[in-house]
Amino acid sequence: MNTADLGLPVEIPSTALFTDHYELTMLQAALRAGTADRRSVFEAFTRRLPEGRRYGVVGGTGRVLDAVANFHFDQDQLRFLRERRIVDEQTLDWLAQYRFSGDILGYPEGEVYFSGSPVLRVEGTFAECVLLETVILSILNHDSAIAAAASRMASAAGDRPLIEMGARRTHELAAVAAARAAYVGGFALTSDLAAGFRYDIPTTGTSAHAFTLLHDSETDAFRAQVDSLGRDTTLLVDTYDVAEAVRAAVDIAGPELGAVRIDSGDLLLVAHRVRQQLDELGATKTKIVVTSDLDEYAIASLAAAPVDAYGVGTQLVTGSGHPTCSMVYKLVARAESGAPDAALTPVAKRSTGGKTSIGGRKWAARRLDEHGVAEAEVIGTGPVPEALADRQLLVELVRGGEVVGREPLEAARSRHAAARAHLPLSATQLSRGEAVLPTEYLTGS
Repeated sequence: MNTADLGLPVEIPSTALFTDHYELTMLQAALRAGTADRRSVFEAFTRRLPEGRRYGVVGGTGRVLDAVANFHFDQDQLRFLRERRIVDEQTLDWLAQYRFSGDILGYPEGEVYFSGSPVLRVEGTFAECVLLETVILSILNHDSAIAAAASRMASAAGDRPLIEMGARRTHELAAVAAARAAYVGGFALTSDLAAGFRYDIPTTGTSAHAFTLLHDSETDAFRAQVDSLGRDTTLLVDTYDVAEAVRAAVDIAGPELGAVRIDSGDLLLVAHRVRQQLDELGATKTKIVVTSDLDEYAIASLAAAPVDAYGVGTQLVTGSGHPTCSMVYKLVARAESGAPDAALTPVAKRSTGGKTSIGGRKWAARRLDEHGVAEAEVIGTGPVPEALADRQLLVELVRGGEVVGREPLEAARSRHAAARAHLPLSATQLSRGEAVLPTEYLTGS
């Protein structure tokens, strides 16, 4: 089982240098100015969804919790900062003792979000909160982008399972995170063993074209694979001639052949021909798996094809055209002094150019219509209306520096399926359009 999602110890290195240089220089200046201890509230949100997307998907929350828990500076890191003269000795002494001691609330992983949604709220001193900005955004922006792409693909696939196969198309560590996010978004399997080991995601895989080319004939390759893996294996049938390969596959494995995989050509046409041929050969239960640079649009175009599963790589791990969600991490409130009981004052950037923010600590709720379908994302800074009290979206993730919001990855996966099911039907449309829910703001004291 995945130890990270079950709250058990995880042996991952310090995440303290997964940050930007200016986070530490801000810290140094705030320490000197006496403002570092001011109680502060930061929020992670996106000002708008990626163009054409109708909803976002929160991915990476579990990884954020791991990152926060492991954000501490070891002696090698402190030596690096000292030798580069990035910060002064006072700041180094402060960093040597750093452990986040504040609170974090956020949308639970797998939940959907919209423009302005306070996906994560981080509260504590300015000093301890500002250091977490970069690592939090790097995780949320990547994983949420992959989860959103996966969700669109899962919606297009319907009941047909999806296999994540993108490890060779991205950075090796990003591949593991992508497999995790894809699982949250609705994928059933991954080819990446590191993701299977780290997060207990089911893995799958059989052979590539190289295995067929290794042997003196396609028949020899199929026989070797069946002898090793059994008749219910998946045989790759498009190395040479598809029709001849299907005939050989059934001849060797019999009607018990598990599946054939098609990785090239006109997938719609070839799938129909292969299905007809399999049925004529008596392999009526043999499944057809298709791969080959699929995205949500290609998957949707195969809805009428006799396809049983899809394998997706490049388009998934690159967010299907949107590799980031453009989330930001902004200070929205800060205390008037360093006193523990000092009142919080809302703050926000007011510049022009589409980068304005709304100040104040926010709550969020999703209003439903009389049929139980979501109709608006409501975000407020004042009291929560009674009608929305039981529809609030933020949950407690970290309390007093201790992680309290860990959960199995299956919970996030199930949550996403439920959240998507409560969106209007237009959420599943692949054509470009506006967000399926409007964001409404309620401000007050």
